[in-house]
Amino acid sequence: MSVEFVINADRCYQKAEERAVNYFNTLHEQLKQKTYVHNLAKDFQSWKHNHIHHHSLFSLFSSGKRKPESRGFNNYIKYLDYTNKLDPYLDRSISYIFMRDLGAALDSKDTQTRIQNVVASLKKQLTTSSSSDTEMYGVVGMYKWAQKEAIESTMIWLIEKLKTVSSYIPEGMDADHAQRKLIKIIAGVVMQEIEEMSDEISPEERSLKLARAIRIGYCYGLTYPFIDDLLDANVLSEKVKKHYSDLIRTTLVTGAVPALGDWAKDNLELLTNIHSELREAFEFIKANQRSETLESFFEQSYVFFQSQEVDRVKQLSNDKYTIEDIFIPIILKSSSSRLIVHSVRSAPEDDGFDSRTFYYGIYNQLADDFTDMFDDLENGAVTPYTYYLTYHQKRNDLINPFELYWSVISHLIHNVYHSDLKACEVILDRAINGLKRFKERMGTKKYNDVMKLFSFGHPKFNHLIQKMVEKADDVDFFDKLLRDQMISNLKKDRKEREEFLDTIETVRSEINDLLPIHKNDSFLKEPITEAANYSLEGDGKRLRPIITWNMGVSEYGLKSYAIVPLLRSLEYMHTASLIFDDLPSQDNASIRRGRSTLHMVYNNAIAELTGLFLTQKAFEEQATLDQFESKTVLSLIHYSAKMTGEMCKGQAMDLESRGKQLNLEQLNRLCFYKTGIAFEASLIMPAILANAKEQEMLALKKYAYHAGIAFQIKDDLLDIEGNQALLGKSIGKDLENKNSTFASILGMDGAKKAMWDHYCLAIDSLGVVQQRTTFLKHLLDYIVLREN
Repeated sequence: MSVEFVINADRCYQKAEERAVNYFNTLHEQLKQKTYVHNLAKDFQSWKHNHIHHHSLFSLFSSGKRKPESRGFNNYIKYLDYTNKLDPYLDRSISYIFMRDLGAALDSKDTQTRIQNVVASLKKQLTTSSSSDTEMYGVVGMYKWAQKEAIESTMIWLIEKLKTVSSYIPEGMDADHAQRKLIKIIAGVVMQEIEEMSDEISPEERSLKLARAIRIGYCYGLTYPFIDDLLDANVLSEKVKKHYSDLIRTTLVTGAVPALGDWAKDNLELLTNIHSELREAFEFIKANQRSETLESFFEQSYVFFQSQEVDRVKQLSNDKYTIEDIFIPIILKSSSSRLIVHSVRSAPEDDGFDSRTFYYGIYNQLADDFTDMFDDLENGAVTPYTYYLTYHQKRNDLINPFELYWSVISHLIHNVYHSDLKACEVILDRAINGLKRFKERMGTKKYNDVMKLFSFGHPKFNHLIQKMVEKADDVDFFDKLLRDQMISNLKKDRKEREEFLDTIETVRSEINDLLPIHKNDSFLKEPITEAANYSLEGDGKRLRPIITWNMGVSEYGLKSYAIVPLLRSLEYMHTASLIFDDLPSQDNASIRRGRSTLHMVYNNAIAELTGLFLTQKAFEEQATLDQFESKTVLSLIHYSAKMTGEMCKGQAMDLESRGKQLNLEQLNRLCFYKTGIAFEASLIMPAILANAKEQEMLALKKYAYHAGIAFQIKDDLLDIEGNQALLGKSIGKDLENKNSTFASILGMDGAKKAMWDHYCLAIDSLGVVQQRTTFLKHLLDYIVLREN
């Protein structure tokens, strides 16, 4: 079978390689002539006036404007704003992003206007938002931004995709790093899209462009965890890596994704999942390319992939690589990775865009490789720094990559950006910031050892650089602050999520042991207790008593043994409601918690009596809460009885609504009675025992209202698209019973939007709660992301 090629792979790589060789020769010549030293020395003399400050004696004792020791996101932004440094901080940060990601020239008046507009908008967001940094740049912040831009469906799609990607990352790869990189790429593509929009664009067209940019960013960003990181990791064997690389290469040269083919059993599930995601992403990018940019997209993609492959197969044990072997692939992959993004977006470009982007790439790459050199050395990766560290004493022909880095900087400032003062300022800011961050991370001693090793034949210039690192100020960048915060948030979120799941499993197991009801000895055969225990032994989530345990023990400090009767009562009440729900006169369900429903095992009468029995047992348990004031317990029982009555009303309303078309308001009300009340009781009962304030109880009720609706919407969605094996019950029951659901009223997309709307409202309601709300936030994540 003949294969049609969309590009000539060898020709396009050779062409790109020739350009990279010419660039490298230019840099190499600068090193030989040492012209960069004189140029940069002059640049630093001008630059330092804005960055080396001689503080007065008074300022040394003035604590009001002292830089915070911790670079916590909010504290640092407040400090910058208070000291009037926020505007220049954001200006250099956005200017840098325009240079790096947009390939912009800073000497353009139009570019400067666009930068100032972004700075003003970002400053307003940072200084007026009441959200925490976690919320602003977390799921809540992302979704609220999507609401504002009318792209909620796309954001929901992205949230679900990020969850999918995270679940596919195998052991041996960093899921947090993959997610951060993916989000960063998506954000970059979206920012570029926004920057190119005209002021006259309609809201509808703006929404369409933003939705497309998010999907494009995701589809391109997916290549990092599922191609680059996967091939760099020790997850696949060398044989499998080669097979996988061949598959990627075939895709890029033919423009079509081959069938997955045969793989070893160990890798089959992983590669099947990844192949499916990458194929979907590739087809979307391909379909969204203009015909005139399609060939360029494939060529740039191939150059990027091939240059990565050339580097990937290198062995640090090989001491024969030439300087061209070391640096040419670096130039190629660092430039083509930026050019691909532009090609993927089918974006317009000015005359100098291609050259600026091409020459800029190695500057970024050398800075990143410097930062990661010891990790790379440990992993045996060949980079300019690891190779120099390993062989510089044996090979006099090797180029010091740190010296080349300064040569690149000089070339950028004077040959690419034509000595533009703003470009010079930003590039030198970034260079010194990188060294200061490296010194802070490594410690002074190790940093000095590294600098001594990489010092080159100009002691005066070396001394100048170190003086700038030691004394210069105001060289921080917002993207670095955001990166650090994102890494911190992802680590914190992962740790909290693991603790949440551990708590769920631990407490669930303890609750399971508490539930069985002792059967009294009697000469009469009495099946009710046996039937009750059958229902209680089912594989239930025990969500309600778990919530109560967490609020009571972890947040309010109640003794765990003291609230055992309350935990039992909540599960007894919930199980009773399920027994009633499953009856032929109501939902007529045959499976519950992975087993036959109670009336199928016994009969309707026994099921009805068992439900009544468990309801009474719940109140009996509550009456034994003897570690609390009797008045408090009476208040709890009164509340519990009232809520039980309301739940009965809700179930009656549900039955009455069968076959009828409800509106959204009616469905919300019905949902609160069916689901929200149970969540509310799980929160309010421990609050009653802890004598919580009324304002806090109102906030918890509001949280329960929205969490309950979100839970019900998720149930409605799972009844349509869920996995019956995971759910432990039949799917399609709502349609069979002609129930009005959020999905039937709003449609699937509308139901998902409503679920996330209620998610955000539930999060917002926790603002006045005095206790820690980490568990409740992760409970919401569990509710909307669960599969059963």
